[in-house]
Amino acid sequence: MHNFVLSPIDPEILINSISERVTANILKAVRNEQPTTDQPEQLLTIQEAAEFLSLTVPTMYSKVSKREIPCMKRSKRLYFSRTELLEYLKDGRKKSNVEIEQEAKAYLLNNKKGLNNGK
Repeated sequence: MHNFVLSPIDPEILINSISERVTANILKAVRNEQPTTDQPEQLLTIQEAAEFLSLTVPTMYSKVSKREIPCMKRSKRLYFSRTELLEYLKDGRKKSNVEIEQEAKAYLLNNKKGLNNGK
């Protein structure tokens, strides 16, 4: 049994057209997932940074004065890099019990020599 398509367009042209559109859509989706480096660094004011971190402005000033949070100062204004704030948040991530146990096992496997000296 043969499949016939009644269309004024040549089947080869139709297949190529569909293929090109699918490929273009796949490339578009892949490019949207990857961050572009052409965009300039987004700088935030202290109010925007406080909102971004869900902190109050006085808390932000306190963290800046204690040098706990990365910032830039130009004259009397403070500016914050969005990417640096994200890294600041990621640095505060606490490890799960499973991750701690895996690190402990790996440490003990690599340092068996030190354990035998204690016997």
